Amino acid sequence: MDGQRLSCSEARQIDLVEYLAALDHQPQKVRGADYWYLSPFREEKTPSFKVNKTFNIWYDHGIGKGGNLVDFGILYHQCTVKEFLQRLDRQPHIQNAVPNHQKDPAETKPKIKILSVSEIASPALEQYLEFRKIPVELARQHCRQVEFELHEKRTIALGFPNRSNGYELRNANFKGSSSPKDVSFIDNQTNQVAVFEGFFSYLSFLTINKNQEAPLSNCLILNSLAFLEKSRALMEKYGRIHLVLDNDAAGRSHTRKVLEWSDKYIDRSYFYNHHKDLNEWLKANGQEPGQQLRRGRSI
Repeated sequence: MDGQRLSCSEARQIDLVEYLAALDHQPQKVRGADYWYLSPFREEKTPSFKVNKTFNIWYDHGIGKGGNLVDFGILYHQCTVKEFLQRLDRQPHIQNAVPNHQKDPAETKPKIKILSVSEIASPALEQYLEFRKIPVELARQHCRQVEFELHEKRTIALGFPNRSNGYELRNANFKGSSSPKDVSFIDNQTNQVAVFEGFFSYLSFLTINKNQEAPLSNCLILNSLAFLEKSRALMEKYGRIHLVLDNDAAGRSHTRKVLEWSDKYIDRSYFYNHHKDLNEWLKANGQEPGQQLRRGRSI
């Protein structure tokens, strides 16, 4: 890499199977493009951690999380994105796993091609929403069923629209986004804004507050922490800014940074203390305990 630090886009191109091998994790079985591992995140006897070598993505069925190599690295090493890229910089054999043609990402980066957008009707997506404790009817109000093509394979996923007409795409085995990548903003005509890292935290917020009659605060869904600082001007248009970021290392680091900007910012992560994010709290507690978020402490 000629001494230059890896970018996120370059890091995502590193082969996950090779990276796991560098961490002494070997597949227990291989079925086509799917490599199954004992989870790197816990002790287990039956493999529940899958890497799809075609898409170069992972999914851990035990915790219901997945993503690309960067998502894996920050969770595995409990660090920020910046810290993970620095860690990769110190591993030349890992850097060399980046394809040489990555120097021209515009030509080589796989493109997600949207084929169709419709109302959520897939039983698999409805089952995924049930697993995430999000009512299907609520999801239908805010998400779409998106069929897309990647690596000449067709896939359907929940699509959450951003303000530039791109989609965040999720299903039980895939996490990605179509171009252009951007934030999502819901204007409820209030002087407050709640800031979420991902759209499942936003859907969890709506689920918890589904019986509330008063208007909810405006909602900003970042869709990536990379948009947090870029959204500062938008957030500070409002009198109070509620931070509902993830409770992992990256989320906590960004929360601490933002709290130094202004006393307008309020950290609301104590609502879901001991859980990675608001959706993990919802999955653990169900919908009804959300009453405690509304009694005098609601966002």
